[in-house]
Amino acid sequence: MSCLTLYEPINTLKPIGDSIWIVDGPEIGFRVLFLSVPFPTRMTVVRLSDGRLWVHSPTPLTPSLKDEIDALGPVAFLIAPNRIHYWWVADWQKAYPHAAVHVAPRVLEQAKERLTTVDAELGADPPAEWADEIDQVLVPGDYMSEAVFFHRASRTVILTDLIENFETDRITCFWLRTLVKLAGITHPNGTIPPDLRQTFRRNRGKVREAVEKILNWDAEKVVMAHGRWYRENGAAELARAFRWAM
Repeated sequence: MSCLTLYEPINTLKPIGDSIWIVDGPEIGFRVLFLSVPFPTRMTVVRLSDGRLWVHSPTPLTPSLKDEIDALGPVAFLIAPNRIHYWWVADWQKAYPHAAVHVAPRVLEQAKERLTTVDAELGADPPAEWADEIDQVLVPGDYMSEAVFFHRASRTVILTDLIENFETDRITCFWLRTLVKLAGITHPNGTIPPDLRQTFRRNRGKVREAVEKILNWDAEKVVMAHGRWYRENGAAELARAFRWAM
């Protein structure tokens, strides 16, 4: 029995702004010590001004979702923003062999045989292909680094694990409610999980520089992979959630 109430409907495009959509995906289990912790999933799709699609942290490509994506435009870019968020990129790569795959540092090390061919590594600045419409920054860590993005037209910050924002009323298992409360990653005060925060300790100066850039984006919305995303007051939510880095 699942411990989570998912963000139904799943595996379908949901518009959230000008040329930007999210897809709420299925539950996954992530190993934390001796526990398999359930997480909701979410990806983001941006349609660039030339009609091409930029797909961030892909969720499973179901037949119906593929039909929706194909009606939206040609998939041009597949983004694996950190070493945890790469799994379904390989399936999308097979379905869209002409799409360029951009991955965060150490993704290939983590993915092994699952994902063997990529086109570029994500860095501190956006590549020319989307720089006019999507800004980016790399938050550098030891175990992992995460690329964070800003879609200018919709004023949306797009990230994965640097903020997690679980709604306790969507959690049916006592042990999971207790765990996310202890971790301090519950709505409305989502932030980075304490175990993941440790990976950024040794790069504190560079992390702060990256976060300062994020805070200067003047975001309206913040989309993350796990939990309730912020539809408004994005700049204030980011300033609160990233206090640990400042």
